[in-house]
Amino acid sequence: MPRACVIVLDAVGAGDLPDAADFGTQGSSTLAHVAEAVGGLEVPAMQALGLGNIMPLRGCPPRRDAPSVHGRLRERSLGMDTTTGHWEMMGIVTERPFPTYPDGFPAEVIEAFSQATGRPVIGNVAASGTEIIQRLGEEHQRTGAWIVYTSADSVFQIAAHEATIPLEELYEACRAARAQLAGEHAVGRVIARPFEGEPGSYVRTPRRHDFSLAPPRPNHLSELRARGVTVHGVGKIGDIFAGQDVDHSKPTTSNAHGIAVTTELLRTVPDGSFVFVNLVETDMLWGHRNDPRGFADALEEFDAGLPDLLTALHHGDLLILTSDHGCDPTTPSTDHSREHAMLVAHMPGAPLVGSRHDGDTFADVGATVLRVLAPGDADGLPGTPVL
Repeated sequence: MPRACVIVLDAVGAGDLPDAADFGTQGSSTLAHVAEAVGGLEVPAMQALGLGNIMPLRGCPPRRDAPSVHGRLRERSLGMDTTTGHWEMMGIVTERPFPTYPDGFPAEVIEAFSQATGRPVIGNVAASGTEIIQRLGEEHQRTGAWIVYTSADSVFQIAAHEATIPLEELYEACRAARAQLAGEHAVGRVIARPFEGEPGSYVRTPRRHDFSLAPPRPNHLSELRARGVTVHGVGKIGDIFAGQDVDHSKPTTSNAHGIAVTTELLRTVPDGSFVFVNLVETDMLWGHRNDPRGFADALEEFDAGLPDLLTALHHGDLLILTSDHGCDPTTPSTDHSREHAMLVAHMPGAPLVGSRHDGDTFADVGATVLRVLAPGDADGLPGTPVL
């Protein structure tokens, strides 16, 4: 029996979706614009698999001999965030968008959170996470107040200095917020944003933790587990799915760590396993900071680790490289963008050369994993297998 590995290169969008104008992000094309901005990508391993066959990419021309199915996927869900994108990959189409708060959260939400946690709140604005801790970090340390902020995504973010508020208290506050944010205020994620350092030079630590809504069932993950497949989540996969239908979760501290963990899993997990990976730095460190060079460096770092990962695959295993949304660092916006997902699907030993698949839902990813690992009726779940 084969194994499957899906690696989500977070925010590596592959060009505007037809409705991008409705979301105010038209003109974005993260992957292509990054390649252009840096004078060409140097990603020979991904090029060999067919990355340049997806769309014109400076420095990464197409390969006729690429052993993959390649193309782009459209998003049906009404959103352009991490939760919406990953959920749709696993067959959950979000037809009603999660609520967003461009002007901050209502007073009753903030008051309830403050009462539940016993601390006041400062901030309550839409802001860059790196900027708001510089602006409010000293006041936070002086008063012990939570820094609460949001973004264009459906998120309730809580920042706290690790020397001022213990990490576990921050996590407990996030759990309290997650329990309160239901009904009309059911945001996609509550995010703990710990930081450290001195005034004027605060830095976020890698001990971020996301508290997501529990995804509805059935979905491709629940179907896989019901059919005996063991699911390994790498990076923030466990958080995105609220720990549901993820048997083993391995949080990571960096993309390099995530690549190493994924490669080791592929060397050791038995047949019939599913390894689901999120590599977040393209989004978190470079997309939101409008840094195309850093974004390209992250892609090239992944590419440098890809050959070892490929050698860990067995004959007949499935590898899919994809993305969950865009975050074009070459546009004035620092927020996510409504874009196609990239798709490269590779199976050692399979005759996939020259195959293209352009799908109308991200759920084609989960449908493909289900077909390869646990063939059978998909119980009406969306998605068309790409091979």
